[in-house]
Amino acid sequence: MAKVTFLGLGVMGAPMARHLAKAGHDVTVYNRTAARAEAWVAANGGRWAPTPAAAAEDADAVFSCVGADGDLEAVTLRSDGCFRAMKKGAVFVDHTTVSARIARQLAVEGKDRGLLVVDAPVSGGQAGAENGTLSIMCGGSAKAMAAAEPLMQAYAARIVHVGGAGAGQTTKMCNQICIAGALQGVSEALRFAQNSDLDLDKVFEAISGGAAASWQMLNRWKTMAGDSFDFGFAVDWMRKDLGLALDEARSNGSALPVTALVDQFYADIQNMGGHRQDTSALVRRLPLDQ
Repeated sequence: MAKVTFLGLGVMGAPMARHLAKAGHDVTVYNRTAARAEAWVAANGGRWAPTPAAAAEDADAVFSCVGADGDLEAVTLRSDGCFRAMKKGAVFVDHTTVSARIARQLAVEGKDRGLLVVDAPVSGGQAGAENGTLSIMCGGSAKAMAAAEPLMQAYAARIVHVGGAGAGQTTKMCNQICIAGALQGVSEALRFAQNSDLDLDKVFEAISGGAAASWQMLNRWKTMAGDSFDFGFAVDWMRKDLGLALDEARSNGSALPVTALVDQFYADIQNMGGHRQDTSALVRRLPLDQ
């Protein structure tokens, strides 16, 4: 059993922390809204703390899953951040999707303080967090991974160490680039089928077992056809992630023309009021000739 801290109890963080508790670890939690931390403890046991620093005292490992770069900086590097309280040799694992820049910065800051740091964004959405079946892409040293991986196994089906500091975040950008292109393709195919008066179930049966198949098609074709867009990862968060990828592409010389285009399509969905709809709402901007 390890003494662990979890910072951030949103739709992803809360179930991940719960899996750590169920695995027998001694869990202390922190959330910006204290009432959510209190409710988590009432449901799962453990303790909650009023600041990230207080939560991290004497922890063997500290995990975070917050919103964006600024939120991550707040819970790590500011005056009440966890880095000021963590003991030497402890491991810090960040599951937030953020820039590779801040991931590398935290690795340097952590090393200076005698900490092990892993940037470990996840894929699998809320369902993956709830079911403990997330895919985790990790950046950091081999020593940091050795400390973090046995703990992450509590909520992951796949854990891959892809490289040094920041490599987890750039791999997550690859993930989001692929999703953006796949969803645009599924959206166009679905509308094309509808405008051709085809039986959508038959079309799905015909094409979902071949080269056109993707996770997005298998899991979202029928919900998109039903104009249902309440399945987790929101358009606002996707735009944040695509923005990170486009920024990184400018730094490393990559061309992302389709990603840039789909990012603007998501801006259209935001203008249509779809900020909190899931990413498959991309289909809403395509005309339906009925």
